[in-house]
Amino acid sequence: MTSTTDERTGGRLGERPAERAPSRGGRIAVLVVAGIALVVVAIAAFSFGRLSTLAEPTPADRSAEAGFARDMQVHHLQGVELAMIVRDLTDDPDVRRLAYDIATTQSQQAGQMYGWLEEWDLSQAGSEPSMTWMTLPALDGTDGHGADHDGEGADAAASAHEPGAPMPGLATPEQIAELQAATGVEAERVFLELMIAHHRGAVEMADAVLARAETGVVLRLAQSIVDSQAAEIDLMEGMLAERS
Repeated sequence: MTSTTDERTGGRLGERPAERAPSRGGRIAVLVVAGIALVVVAIAAFSFGRLSTLAEPTPADRSAEAGFARDMQVHHLQGVELAMIVRDLTDDPDVRRLAYDIATTQSQQAGQMYGWLEEWDLSQAGSEPSMTWMTLPALDGTDGHGADHDGEGADAAASAHEPGAPMPGLATPEQIAELQAATGVEAERVFLELMIAHHRGAVEMADAVLARAETGVVLRLAQSIVDSQAAEIDLMEGMLAERS
């Protein structure tokens, strides 16, 4: 008795074809599609960023608004990098979903800030070292952390920022290399540790510009960063505890 086969699958009729693991080509295709999606998000955000500044005064080149837009772009783009790295190192759906959310959100916000600077006719690079804007006095006459212009106050020294120094929470090249070398649960742990620190740094920067800026679009974005990233810190701390 001869068996009947399905010409499309090569298997017996009525049998369920065996599931096949995604090929390397398929995985690369997924990454390419994700990268294209991020580019589309960034372009749309750039256009929105330009349009959103039209009704407001133009900040100066050395303003807190301009410095924040420049530095937070750099900060956010590293967040995108870390998120896309871990998406290729784990199959955990919760981590991959979180990473994609972080990548798309921070790519979109970076595009907005790029658009602000273009509309303000200001250089994307700036004329001062990074983080210089964080040394400006706050609008209430303090350093933005409760100390006055003379540096008096219990937290004055702790809150000082040195122009040109690494941004708060930014991962070092060595830390990025550690993440790239990890796999599975270990990669998830390293990513969560790095991203928690990264988010805390972003919240610190957003709080600093909230104390120094007057431009509405900047204040609204900074507050959204504080709110969303503080919530994600709580989420990631719980995820990290589950993997300890």
